[in-house]
Amino acid sequence: MTAVRNVHERVIEAPAAAVGALLDRLSAADDPIFPTPAWPRMRLDGPLAVGADGGHGRIRYRVTAYEPGRRVRFDTPPGGGLDGYHELTVAPLGAERCRVRHVLECEARGILRLQWACAIRHIHDTMIEEIFDNVERAAADGLARPVRWSPWVRLLHRLMWARPRAVAVPAAAQLIRASLDHPDYEDAYRTELLPGMPRDPAAWTPILRDAFPVLAHAGGELLLDVNTAGLTARASILVDEHYVTLSTVVKADSLRARLYWGVVKRVHPFMARTMLRRTHRALALAAPSAGERSRPVSDGASARRAD
Repeated sequence: MTAVRNVHERVIEAPAAAVGALLDRLSAADDPIFPTPAWPRMRLDGPLAVGADGGHGRIRYRVTAYEPGRRVRFDTPPGGGLDGYHELTVAPLGAERCRVRHVLECEARGILRLQWACAIRHIHDTMIEEIFDNVERAAADGLARPVRWSPWVRLLHRLMWARPRAVAVPAAAQLIRASLDHPDYEDAYRTELLPGMPRDPAAWTPILRDAFPVLAHAGGELLLDVNTAGLTARASILVDEHYVTLSTVVKADSLRARLYWGVVKRVHPFMARTMLRRTHRALALAAPSAGERSRPVSDGASARRAD
């Protein structure tokens, strides 16, 4: 068992009341400081209050103390391998300055000891500094030097990015559903749409690297003609309130098309997932962070993490 104590703090040139008001919006739909979409969003099962359960990504916790505008503490559930708490506080340093502090104290057990040393600590440190960056963006007069990701954090981020899930072609994907009669093959993969990511399906066309013709665009769905090697094929990019979904339907009308599809369909699911995941991550990294969305500034935010 390894005892972990990790402390970050930063002096913010803004009144404690202004920064505390940002703290009170953690996990809300308009959360101005948690660094999404570059990282998984914080979710709680209710408003920020003692007893609220939630987490971000695979990290789970419960709110065990909350003083509006001043302090919030999250305890991790026992038996999770990292048993302890993390806490954010805001303390005034005069009328126009304050100190934001984050403390993590926990016991790392089993394989989590190695994971903490090799990966979790590096990601944690980067995320906390990005929270502080967003506090400065939203409450102070911009941010001169945003935190930069190390090569190791960039690699971990790439490896750990969420993978799309296989689903049925959505009922809302009316364009692709009507595009082919009795297709020989269909599939769909979706991934979560994070705050700050584009809602226009046209912004997601880099999923398909080739410049396929757009056949129709309606109701948050873009339909593309992806015919190749004698196949009649359509692809759909559907963006709804919660997800972006890539759907494909295929019809093999000739012997040549059937032979070609017999080979390609073995790798198609992997390629579809990979293309959607790659584009999802690229758009998340290019999107404005929470502090920028709260108070738009130009400080090269995405440059710190470009890879």
